[in-house]
Amino acid sequence: MGDRCSTQAVHAGEERRKPYGALTTPIVQSSTYTFEDTAEIVEFVRRKEAGGRPPRDEYGRYSNPTQSAVEGKIAALEGGEQALLFSSGMAAITTTMFALLSGGDHVVMVSGVYRRTADFSHLFLPRWGIETTFVPIDDLEALAAAIRPTTRLVFTETPTNPYLRVMDLARLVEIARKRGVLTAIDSTFATPVNLRPLEYGLDLVLHSATKYLGGHNDLLAGAVVGSRQLLARIEEARGVLGAVSSPHDAYLLLRGMKTLDLRVHRQNENGLRVARFLEGHPAIQRVYYPGLPSHPDYEIARRQMSGFGGVVSFEIEGDMEKTGRFVDRLRLPYIGPTLGGVESIAQQQALFVSLDPTRRQASGIADNLVRYALGIEDADDLIADLSQALEEIR
Repeated sequence: MGDRCSTQAVHAGEERRKPYGALTTPIVQSSTYTFEDTAEIVEFVRRKEAGGRPPRDEYGRYSNPTQSAVEGKIAALEGGEQALLFSSGMAAITTTMFALLSGGDHVVMVSGVYRRTADFSHLFLPRWGIETTFVPIDDLEALAAAIRPTTRLVFTETPTNPYLRVMDLARLVEIARKRGVLTAIDSTFATPVNLRPLEYGLDLVLHSATKYLGGHNDLLAGAVVGSRQLLARIEEARGVLGAVSSPHDAYLLLRGMKTLDLRVHRQNENGLRVARFLEGHPAIQRVYYPGLPSHPDYEIARRQMSGFGGVVSFEIEGDMEKTGRFVDRLRLPYIGPTLGGVESIAQQQALFVSLDPTRRQASGIADNLVRYALGIEDADDLIADLSQALEEIR
């Protein structure tokens, strides 16, 4: 099998000859897997206790054949030894932290990570005596200074949401390795099409597979990719905590990933064209897109990424009310809180934070910011729609 992303997206992780001669991997809708006799159980337990992954499926909270095919495909796309599938991106993040951290440990986390990841660090980790220090993504000296003898993990996100900041991964790994600290990255916005963090030496890559990997806004799933040794600890925690994906969601994800390369390349093209259009429009105050020279991390993104992604964030010349009127006048995108699907979705992100101005200000998200997650529609149609909406509010 070829090692290019487009080929792996179609074939990796799946058996060539599938049950019943089916072309697609079946949905194995079972919670329990039976044994022929006692001798088969004894052999199963013997091999399981000898180390490594179980030789076959036993119970749906531990593994499922459809799930295993998805894990194989994601591992191949990221260039990792193994992947684990979860019920959501947040389940992947929280289970990973529970597995790797203990009371008294310390985490260094980049400011600007997904707000629910930050919430978990603020609200839940302290209950187990785990501290978190947040550092700016562009201040690696501050990151190095924040590492303590008790630091066990550096967690970053690239690009971040919604300002699309990009971490210098080579320098991050250099700093963390000198101190013997594990590194993990939420690479949801990048996808393995645009960035493969394991190639830079990061230990773990996490995804909200709900987004680009699934690509059709019809499932919830998350994934962690890394070495078998490291993932063994996370897999054990998953089996105890139970944050597993359903066989049906695993099937939808398997189907969605077959077009990942095609979709992301189209979204990259749409993102760059829309960002360039918006940057030249008089009704736009500022555009945030790592493919533009005006972005603070443009040089890092150009060196590190093969594409700049399908999300463009921008600020309208005006206040919250005017920004809302602009979003309402858009005809092509839906209004909603997600991204990564074939349909374009726009949102005035501050409204999803809070209606309280003080809380919005504390979040760092401007009232006039629009996050536009581009789908696979024709770029000319998307730009024409943006143009008419902007003209209406001028």
